[in-house]
Amino acid sequence: MTFARNAWYVAATPDEFADKPLGRQICGERIVFYRGPGDQVAALEDWCPHRGAPLSLGRVVEGKLVCGYHGLEMGCDGKTVAMPGQRVRGFPPIRSYPVLERHGFVWVWPGDAAQASADKLPALPWADNPQWAYGGGLYHIGCDYRLMVDNLMDLTHETYVHATSIGQKEIDETPCQTRTEGDEVVTSRFMNGIGAPPFWQMALRMNGLPTDQPVDRWQICHFTPPSHVMIEVGVALAGRGGHAAPPQAKASAWVVDFITPETEHSIWYFWGMARHFKPHDPSLTTQIRDGQGRIFAEDREMLELQQRNLLSHPERKVLSLNIDAGGVMARRIIERIVAAERAAAPAAA
Repeated sequence: MTFARNAWYVAATPDEFADKPLGRQICGERIVFYRGPGDQVAALEDWCPHRGAPLSLGRVVEGKLVCGYHGLEMGCDGKTVAMPGQRVRGFPPIRSYPVLERHGFVWVWPGDAAQASADKLPALPWADNPQWAYGGGLYHIGCDYRLMVDNLMDLTHETYVHATSIGQKEIDETPCQTRTEGDEVVTSRFMNGIGAPPFWQMALRMNGLPTDQPVDRWQICHFTPPSHVMIEVGVALAGRGGHAAPPQAKASAWVVDFITPETEHSIWYFWGMARHFKPHDPSLTTQIRDGQGRIFAEDREMLELQQRNLLSHPERKVLSLNIDAGGVMARRIIERIVAAERAAAPAAA
């Protein structure tokens, strides 16, 4: 496998299994998510020890996961609890996974449970902060997760893929700078004295700012393992300090990208935007989410067809330019982490 396992991945949002179990494949593992006793989130191998049926097709009764095939009841620890008319206490347990509900997401640790710790969750300064508003969604995309990391760490493609929303020629014309800070890769681009593209005109207007004046625009992409990309974005009225401008002179946000591998060639893509202006306006949240959803749908088409081409021509090498530095550095970090996990696996077996 090409992905790290000893890490927290976003597996779902709480509403996805509010009334029934949810089956989802994460890093090649088929997992069922549900709410056990006390409404706590639980994650088990999606496999009934009786006949191998997917437990995600069952239901939850008094905190126990009941198989939808023959009624076998599972506990949150992966041990069989009961089955109508049968003696099943000796059944071998199935795997349970470390799982947490934080920041509006459900996180799962598909690797060594002994290494899982809540302290290893990513820091999200906008989460649970009343001065920020968040809205987002989920796409299933048929591509290698690293292609999405490449896409988000090189925003030059906005000029072409997103020409009617966030793209503009100044992105092409302005060089980006890339650096590493430990296991974090940061790619930044600052564009000064330009016109705001349609999406940012809308954001300025909704924040009570004029749309007919030059702006300073910024894009600062942060990659952190295993596959998270957070992007600081925004525009400020030109000459007011750009990225450091006061709140009343700008519209700024974080583009949130949690990329969770499903298989080698498919992902669960949890996207959204956390904004730092008009946080108590739900209609604005909806408007931004709808606009952002359309933008990411354009990425989905490009990435899925790119993946198809790469699989059709495995002998061909893709080329890297200076604009690809962020993705290249991110891949090196991923490769190092995956290699370290593989090297440690025999000792842990």
